[in-house]
Amino acid sequence: MGMQQTETTSTLSITLLQQMNLYWHAANYLSVGQIYLYNNPLLKQPLSLAHIKPRLLGHWGTTPGLNFIYVHLNRIINQYHLNIIYIAGPGHGGPGLVANTYLEGTYSELYPNITQDAAGLQQLFKQFSFPGGIPSHVAPETPGSIHEGGELGYSLVHAFGAAFDNPNLIVACVIGDGEAETGALATSWHSNKFLNPVCDGAVLPILHLNGYKIANPTVLARIPKNELEALLVGYGYKPFFVEGNEPELMHQLLATTLDAVVAEIQQIQTDARTNGFTKRPQWPMIVFNSPKGWTGPKDVDGIKIEGTWRAHQVPLSELATKPNHITILEQWMKSYQPEILFDEQGKLMPELAALAPTGNKRMGANPHANGGLLLHNLLMPNFTNNAIEVLKPGTIKAEATLVMGAFLRDVMQANSNKHHFRVFGPDETASNRLTKLFDITNRTFTAEIYPTDEHIIPI
Repeated sequence: MGMQQTETTSTLSITLLQQMNLYWHAANYLSVGQIYLYNNPLLKQPLSLAHIKPRLLGHWGTTPGLNFIYVHLNRIINQYHLNIIYIAGPGHGGPGLVANTYLEGTYSELYPNITQDAAGLQQLFKQFSFPGGIPSHVAPETPGSIHEGGELGYSLVHAFGAAFDNPNLIVACVIGDGEAETGALATSWHSNKFLNPVCDGAVLPILHLNGYKIANPTVLARIPKNELEALLVGYGYKPFFVEGNEPELMHQLLATTLDAVVAEIQQIQTDARTNGFTKRPQWPMIVFNSPKGWTGPKDVDGIKIEGTWRAHQVPLSELATKPNHITILEQWMKSYQPEILFDEQGKLMPELAALAPTGNKRMGANPHANGGLLLHNLLMPNFTNNAIEVLKPGTIKAEATLVMGAFLRDVMQANSNKHHFRVFGPDETASNRLTKLFDITNRTFTAEIYPTDEHIIPI
């Protein structure tokens, strides 16, 4: 069954824990700034309505959890020399991914006008969900993004797609618990039945269980924990639970859990690549249970915000008519202590900047999350080799898809040494007359295989 981390551990030294917590604060600060601020990015002046965008649009509730996970993935990339990309299923947590790619330096490299100083911060804040700026979601122009994410539920299937034939890659896929209710996502859990540790990378699903969608509770947050664990085990995973709302404890719990998860992934891959494929492994996953809107306003005008659906979007949205909300916003942003996160010029303090990976190890700069850096032209056969000769109209019986199957076979054959051409078909390969593919390939399947199955092997 699954495993739950419940005791305080000391995976992180006191110094590293403090630095990671400050880095998380910096990401949270930048996230709130993007949602709210038009100017005064480091709060050098008392906050006023003139510094705040006239129209507020964004999503805060999921963002601090996304930021927390990003900081911890940075640590294991550095510690274990890993190759990891980050898929944000709750794509509406866009300010978090923009904030983290800015902190690691990727954003400024790709967009030199967003500089690593106070002027760059002001532009970073202003452009978010603003005319002529960037969308509020994790859109394609966000560094490291391979999809927008959100309610359509396709984050996990994209994660597996990135891992297939990519043996050295780990795909960390954060799945929103609202997103997890979609049919697409519920089906995607079964993609582990097609992942082979001999030749494929690993997918690390992280179910972000913060309890609420935009206005309703989520199903997976309201079923008993043992029922949720049984569900995930039934999908074929080994769930690790990281639960709580106290940051120091949560840092230690997630760090300890990620160490265990990395060890399990590496053991699975080492065994398979040494001894060959023997059986489908039980891949680890994480259930990350943190409050919605974590570290944001706990209540506003006597109404509870943190840990409720009210934190989903913009917790303070009546700033023009309620001056006390400006005070609350200022107190919220100052609670992250920007004066110790950024120097006088507005650049992240060097001891915090040193926590991020460097070069292509940064998740925002990883080539596997870039639409062009790793592209290769397919070796294409001459399509006329598969042409049907028609000497006289109406005299030849032929099937277009049967011919296409032969063409696809030839494409796969020509590129077989590079392993970068796959055909995906849930069940219709034969009925759609693409059977010529079976001349050179079989269907990949890592669950149980019967003697009566045809063209089905684990690799």
